Amino acid sequence: MASEPKTTRTDASVTEFLAGVADPRRRADAEAVCALMREVTGLEPAMWGPSIVGFGQYHYRYATGREADWPAVGLSPRKQALTLYLSDGYERYAEQLQRLGPHSTGRACLYIKRLADVDVEVLRELIREGFQHINGRTVTTGA
Repeated sequence: MASEPKTTRTDASVTEFLAGVADPRRRADAEAVCALMREVTGLEPAMWGPSIVGFGQYHYRYATGREADWPAVGLSPRKQALTLYLSDGYERYAEQLQRLGPHSTGRACLYIKRLADVDVEVLRELIREGFQHINGRTVTTGA
């Protein structure tokens, strides 16, 4: 039997969550990226679990039977870096990533230390393309 996902959409306040970010620079960066995601997606943000601000959603299904919904794009102001989520990963965005500026990536995470250090127009492209690629879809993957 598949377990319930730990991170689900909640009714918590995005504004209150972002206002509660202790580091002033990280808070300002998170608020700016949230506004950018709102503009690009045309959607209002929603909290996913206690620490992810998401826009849109997609459904994923693993061969193991595990299924859940996840934001199509999102962000989290983590202590070490501002984390952006483009759920389909970053392999398809190699050209944009070369132009972005200082960052690192995980499978579906983009880590930015300072928003001022990256090209916001390239970030806008990444958000738009990632959102358009995955929002509203069902993704089935291996185990």
